[in-house]
Amino acid sequence: MLELDLHSVVPALQAGGVIAYPTEAVWGLGCDPSNETAVMKLLALKQRPVEKGMILIAASPAQLEGWVQLDALPAGRRQAVLESWPGANTWIVPAGPRAPRWITGEHTGIAVRVTAHPLVQGLCKAWGGPLVSTSANLAGEPPARSREQLDPALLALLDGLLDGATSGLAQPTRIRVAATGEVLRD
Repeated sequence: MLELDLHSVVPALQAGGVIAYPTEAVWGLGCDPSNETAVMKLLALKQRPVEKGMILIAASPAQLEGWVQLDALPAGRRQAVLESWPGANTWIVPAGPRAPRWITGEHTGIAVRVTAHPLVQGLCKAWGGPLVSTSANLAGEPPARSREQLDPALLALLDGLLDGATSGLAQPTRIRVAATGEVLRD
């Protein structure tokens, strides 16, 4: 397993690599969301259908410009979303013009989060934009809460790992619909 840091991770992502990294509650897998080959590789590793769509994680709302349309939300709902960030809050926001089908899947929105996790903030800042963020496990399997829980077979297929600790949340982040506040995953 190639151990990465915030300097070496950028070339790995630019080359279409899929990496593992800690998030708020579980370990995640990530890649360049604009690289269809990288996203398809990640989906194949997870055995996850493209129709389900992907979560994007960012260091700031500005990194999501073009990917989502925050301005399409009613003012009060947009304010609620922005006030919840950075933090462990994932929102389904209408997709923007930069959002390809391999990110949205069969949906018209994208699940996005502006993280408060210091390492992931640093990762997104080093990368210069959002990254795909999905749990580091095969579809249907429990997510890894520590590096030791990462599936060795999955690790062998990755292009690198950015070591660190999760933020210790008990559950993966809640997913809500930005336009209504409806909870999809608690």
